[in-house]
Amino acid sequence: MERLLTVDQVAELLGTTVRFPRRLIEERRITFVKVGRHVRIPESAVSAFVAANTVEPVTVRRSVLRRVA
Repeated sequence: MERLLTVDQVAELLGTTVRFPRRLIEERRITFVKVGRHVRIPESAVSAFVAANTVEPVTVRRSVLRRVA
C-alpha cells in the first residue's frame, strides 16, 4: 500500500504553508483520499503534481538575441 501523507506533511514537502495543499484539495487539483473526516494525499499524487507543473528552462540562441535587440 502506498504511503498517505497528511496536509501538514505535504506542505512541508513542498516548502509551502498548509493553506496551499488545502487549496489544491478544495480546487480538486491534486488527488486525495478521505479517511473518515481526515484527508490524506498519496505520495505519488504529490510527485505527479510537481512533475505536471515543472517548467523547463528555454535556451535561446545568441543569433536570435541579436535580431531582437
